[in-house]
Amino acid sequence: VTPIRYSLPFHKGNRFLVMPSLSDNMEIVGLKTVTFAPNNPGIGKKTITGFVTLIDYENGDLLSLLEGSYLTKIRTGVISGVATKHLSKKSAKSLSVIGTGDQAEGLVKAILAVRDIKKIHIFNRTYEKAKVFLEKMKSEYNIECELYDTADDAVSNGEIIITCTNSNTPVFNSNLKKGVHVNAVGSFKPDMQELPSHVLTSADSIIVESKEAALEETGDLKIPLEKNELSEDQVTEELGNIISQNLKIRQNDDDITVFKSVGLAIVDIAVANYFYKKALQNNVGIHVSF
Repeated sequence: VTPIRYSLPFHKGNRFLVMPSLSDNMEIVGLKTVTFAPNNPGIGKKTITGFVTLIDYENGDLLSLLEGSYLTKIRTGVISGVATKHLSKKSAKSLSVIGTGDQAEGLVKAILAVRDIKKIHIFNRTYEKAKVFLEKMKSEYNIECELYDTADDAVSNGEIIITCTNSNTPVFNSNLKKGVHVNAVGSFKPDMQELPSHVLTSADSIIVESKEAALEETGDLKIPLEKNELSEDQVTEELGNIISQNLKIRQNDDDITVFKSVGLAIVDIAVANYFYKKALQNNVGIHVSF
């Protein structure tokens, strides 16, 4: 049970996002809260901060409070890795990364786990941050990397593309080559459009975590829908159904596939529960008495 995310605007463009969820099968209850403060980089703080609260399924007691950034990096990376495994062509060797913030590393790591990537093509609005990211990828994964002056150049060289920015407007303009798979994770508000509309309209398949959430929450879908450039019928399937029903979405190596992720609270809660159990097993964390 995962209600639509509630967004509460406050001071100077900030937003407070509230995402409760529960699973009777897994016997977990939780709440993810995120603050989005677009002016924070100017004062040396992160744009996005968050926490996940876990509640005891049987008695409602507070079990744990987990810092959200690392957890989100793992969750976002893993679910895009799963999408890449099921949607991208198996022969893909090149990866393009647009945006090198906190989430990018988790995305790259997950994709390297499911595809034999030989080269990473990188673009970030701030060159120095892109350079730091490149050096980290080269040292940790011993993989060839290249920086580009424009996002279009980086995109044109990738068989798998990651977009993970906070941009309100499309981060590249070039048309996609045949056979490309896109993981788009940046647009999480109705007025944020990270992908150009032609990426969606040219795609053979558009996959989401939840159709209800994606059609309501992300400008990547809402904006082209409102302009009649896209129809709801073009949103092909939910990722969970592809896995549980063993659906074959990609028909051939020329298909263009897009996984538009907006984040689903139940995934955060499940990952948080995993970390919580690991913390108990290893006796780590801070115990607080109320």
